[in-house]
Amino acid sequence: MNTSKRRLLAGAIALSLVAAACGDDDDTSSDTTQAPAATDAPAATDAPDMTEAPAATDAPAATDAPDMTEAPDEGGGDLSGSIFISGSSTVEPISIAAADIFADRNPGVAMTVEGPGTGDGFAKFCNGESDSSGASRAMKAEEIAVCEEAGIEFIELQVGVDGISVLTSPENTAVECLSFVDLYALLGPDATGVNNWADATSVADEIAATVTDLGAVNTPYPDAQLTITAPGEESGTFDFFVEAVIESVGEALGVEDANVRPDYTASPNDNVIIEGIAANPTSLGWVGYAFAAENLEVIKTIEVDGGDGCVEVNPDTIGSGEYPISRPLFMYVSIPALESNPALEPYFDYVIGEAITTVIGPEEGQVPYVQLNDELLAETQRVWEEK
Repeated sequence: MNTSKRRLLAGAIALSLVAAACGDDDDTSSDTTQAPAATDAPAATDAPDMTEAPAATDAPAATDAPDMTEAPDEGGGDLSGSIFISGSSTVEPISIAAADIFADRNPGVAMTVEGPGTGDGFAKFCNGESDSSGASRAMKAEEIAVCEEAGIEFIELQVGVDGISVLTSPENTAVECLSFVDLYALLGPDATGVNNWADATSVADEIAATVTDLGAVNTPYPDAQLTITAPGEESGTFDFFVEAVIESVGEALGVEDANVRPDYTASPNDNVIIEGIAANPTSLGWVGYAFAAENLEVIKTIEVDGGDGCVEVNPDTIGSGEYPISRPLFMYVSIPALESNPALEPYFDYVIGEAITTVIGPEEGQVPYVQLNDELLAETQRVWEEK
């Protein structure tokens, strides 16, 4: 196999996503579906015993996936074995929904899905412990090197599009929109130790005098406690937010390697983040769109201005690229596992041929991310077919 056919590089994806905008982990729990980690499939034999893990019903939309049990069985229903999927908690709801349907059609295949985070998932994947890894960002160069050293070649597949949702409590009526500059002032390195929204006002105004193309500041901020709950460093959602927002402003200010302030409540579990946001009237944080959309009764999404005005996060603005913190979602497939686990190829035939166009979407019972447009879908299908 040609390695170039096995990897859909992040740069190409980003360009496709930008092109789509013109016409168009992370991450969490240890939720598990059905059986513990595979004992028959070589790629999954070292997976941790997760028989005590909570039911997968905590992940948004997973148990309400559309009923497709009448569709033809992938593999004719004669498959047996087990598949272990780890990685991003953002992608986890998609994996759970697809795994549930595939297992219904193929009762001889035990599906295990967990979401410890994109980074932690890649660590397991490159160690040969999982068959597939969901990711809310592309694999980094250093992670690719670890996989290569371990002999784990892979296929990178984009499966959907997400918008990182900036959140607060519905009680926080004083904050409706935040620009990249606002977010840097409240969450960036200069905000360390700031526990009241108002205390970041002067810093934001100073930054706005220098950075004029990443959104207007919405100062003065309210005189209220600033309580932050958000993903931790193991999360691809953390990585993408830092790269898209914090580093963008940092570069404009001449700050190298700008990062999120360290003094906040970090969690790899998106549901814990939602609980933290809901519990504090003047909270601030961020998660993937699916988790926000499933919890709008207890949290409020904040519009984001990346330089072109305030934009609400929803499937239309994410799909068009108008929402400024939109990103691709990926699934990685291990080539060694593909060659040794006879259930894995039929599973991804189903995922790429059907699931990513049926379990993802805005309808009730679907996982509320955004489907790939025709161009991106064709590219993902091409990559899989040419494996």
